[in-house]
This record gives sequence, structure tokens and C-alpha cells, in this order.
Amino acid sequence: MAKEIVRVVAAPSEAVWAVLADGWLYANWVVGASRVRQVDADWPAPGSCIHHSFGAWPAVVDDTTEVLDSTTEQSLELSARGWPLGEARVRLGLQPDGPHTEVTLVEDVVAGPGRLFPKPLRQLAVAPRNTETLQRLALLAEGRYRERLDA
Repeated sequence: MAKEIVRVVAAPSEAVWAVLADGWLYANWVVGASRVRQVDADWPAPGSCIHHSFGAWPAVVDDTTEVLDSTTEQSLELSARGWPLGEARVRLGLQPDGPHTEVTLVEDVVAGPGRLFPKPLRQLAVAPRNTETLQRLALLAEGRYRERLDA
């Protein structure tokens, strides 16, 4: 099983989901994504895609992330592609806890050169990145939630 990264976000699940459901924010919370080029109109419905780029300019690579499964305010499962590096399966889970939300993130490589490395080594490599990803997601959700309360 892939390592699960967990973070408690100081915002309700609908605020966290609002960030996940806004595909144009993807590059703001996903570490490594450098820009969003297009978002399918039905994002985050299963089969919909975000067309993004990853890497630092000028060495950016264009690819897509596709929704495999989605349950509003509960879970989002993605196929994140970044060829030639490969493809990963990413699962985000949201568990409401009063005014907070426990967010879990699980990721593992499913195709490409990363599969050549043993799973424990792969997990060791992605854990810090995923910890930062959840921190960015939390900051966006908490900030937008506070703005809404102050309005």
C-alpha cells in the first residue's frame, strides 16, 4: 500500500472541495505543476481532464490529469500524467470533522520509469512533495474560507 499523507485543514469539506473542483487552481496546490492550459467544462466529473504543464521554464512538459472517480466533498481519484516521467494514480479523501476537514492523499506510480524503483523508495521520494501539496491545498481552502466569512 502507498504511504498515506494526512493533514487537518481548518475549513469545512465544502471549502476544500471548492479548491479541488476549480481546475484552474490545480497548479497552485499541486507541487510540480507549473501552469494550467485548459480545464474541461465538466471538471471534476469522471473522464474530465486538466491540461497542465510541469517543470521549470524553459524545460516544461505539457500533459494531462484525468478524473477517474469523484464524489463531491468526499473523494477525488486522478490519473496524473507527466510523460516522459510517467503516470501516477492519486487519491484524495476528505473527512469532515466539524469546522475542519481531514484530507488524505495517496499516490503511487502506475506507469513509466518510476516503476523501476522499489515501492518503498518511490514512497520515500514522493512523501515530502505530497506533504507540501497538502499544505498548499490547506492554505488555499483556509484562505478562501476566511475571505468568505469576512465578506
